[in-house]
Amino acid sequence: MPDEPEALHEGGRTFRLFPVYGRGEHVSKNSWVIDNLENALDTWNDKMNEIWSLVTQSPADFKGGGVWRVITDIHGALQATGLALLVLFFVIGVVKSTGSFAEVKRPEMAVKLFIRFVLAKAVVTYGLELMMALFTIVQGIISTMMGRSGFGTTEAMALPDTVAQAIEDVGFWQSIPLWIVTILGSLFITVLSFVMILSVYGRFFRIYLYTAIAPVPLSAFAGEPSQNIGKSFLKGYAAACLEGAIIVLACIIYSAFATAPPAVDSSAGAVTMVWTYIGELIFNMLVLVGTVKMADRIVREMMGL
Repeated sequence: MPDEPEALHEGGRTFRLFPVYGRGEHVSKNSWVIDNLENALDTWNDKMNEIWSLVTQSPADFKGGGVWRVITDIHGALQATGLALLVLFFVIGVVKSTGSFAEVKRPEMAVKLFIRFVLAKAVVTYGLELMMALFTIVQGIISTMMGRSGFGTTEAMALPDTVAQAIEDVGFWQSIPLWIVTILGSLFITVLSFVMILSVYGRFFRIYLYTAIAPVPLSAFAGEPSQNIGKSFLKGYAAACLEGAIIVLACIIYSAFATAPPAVDSSAGAVTMVWTYIGELIFNMLVLVGTVKMADRIVREMMGL
């Protein structure tokens, strides 16, 4: 016969407390282990969704646009410096590329130097528009990949029911090694998620740095001996933009893997089951984090930038 509910009298009113039977006893015993793993997976899911948001975002919209306004102000202030350097690089180029003043007066040479100067001045003056056009092209590539793959968001990682049930059914003494495994696994997953998002934020910072200082290296196009400075600058900026495409492609591949969670042997012990699950999960995460961190290197190897 079930126990009678306990009566509690307070303020002239009577409350009856009914006992809870069944699975709740196990949940209260090992629920923090499950919560620990689920919190780590939630952190990972949040960072993955943040990545999708960042790589599809324009620098002008990042953090409300406040950073972009500062960057454009710096860019505008450095244009005067860039135009001064433009004249300097042009004169150095004329001196080094012509043997004498008489050669400068030749019509073909004069036209060539004039066109170079005009184009270099246009690049310095409209450098911001040029760089944003390049960024827009890369964003179009990213949108195309996301649209064709069908991945607009990442597949959320969740703790399998078999693993959760195995954790709940473990006794106190058997759960001690399980605590160690889950703490280490959760810590590792959390660290990986922050390392990955830092790499994505680093790309945004590099784009801001390139944009702010652009007038100075772009002025090097005015002189033939110094034009490699401008070429290297544009290659570096293109690589920073294309990193977003590599990051999105890596996330798409990872999302395809995430749709099939790690295989778990339900007949194994709880510690073995959790260890196997966390090990396979962390391995897949390591591949993604490594690819995201090496996105700049991958772009340079692919494009020769």
